[in-house]
Amino acid sequence: MSPYSPVRLLSNLGFVTRNQLAELGHAARLMSRLLALTGPTLARFGLVRDQIFFLGNYSLAIITVSGLFVGFVLGLQSYYALQRYGSSEAIGLLVALTLVRELGPVVTALLFAGRAGTALTAEIGLMKAGEQLSAMEMMAVDPVRRLLAPRFWGGVIAMPLLAAVFSAVGILGGWVVGVLMIGIDAGAFWSQMQSGVDVWRDVGNGVVKSFVFGVTVTFIALYQGFEAQATPEGVARATTRTVVLASLAVLGVDFVLTALMFSV
Repeated sequence: MSPYSPVRLLSNLGFVTRNQLAELGHAARLMSRLLALTGPTLARFGLVRDQIFFLGNYSLAIITVSGLFVGFVLGLQSYYALQRYGSSEAIGLLVALTLVRELGPVVTALLFAGRAGTALTAEIGLMKAGEQLSAMEMMAVDPVRRLLAPRFWGGVIAMPLLAAVFSAVGILGGWVVGVLMIGIDAGAFWSQMQSGVDVWRDVGNGVVKSFVFGVTVTFIALYQGFEAQATPEGVARATTRTVVLASLAVLGVDFVLTALMFSV
């Protein structure tokens, strides 16, 4: 039979569709187990605390430096745009809204996926390749309960904290450019920001976004490591998939959340 015949093409399409549905089923089953283990995992908060420190420490340096330079660029671009309308004092407001609503959670999630997410995938994948997960199962230790659940909640908790650091440092960068370099009045910079940023609508929505991104990125990283082939090549492919899938998922989820939050 020709590889380009309609029957062969339909068979290949069915094979790919079945594999994708099976993978979605495995992912849903793993997510349900992680959520079911929420109580026992948080009861042993020492394990979660260690993962918060591990993941946050992995990403804090790049988050801080990136937030500072993003704030610099936002300050300059805001000044160039607002000075045409005589509203250059609103730099602080524009920088703050851009960071807490959008750039803070999104850029933090992308950096988190590239730094901590790949570390999670490689760690779990190497454990699987070294048969450490199988050894834990033989000793009646559930690897999902002992390894994956603390890392999952560590990433979920660390993401909003890192997003807050990113936004705070970015606002500081905008202040350096706007006040120290350009000469905007410091009182106008902070007062417009204070009066224009709403705690619940702006900051609260940013916190919700960062929480959802934390769930998304951390779960994708853990799932790719847990389902990776037990070979060095399989772990490498899983690490690459983590970055690609997590980045696409963050951008897609961000669109959905933005449409829901700011359309009502």
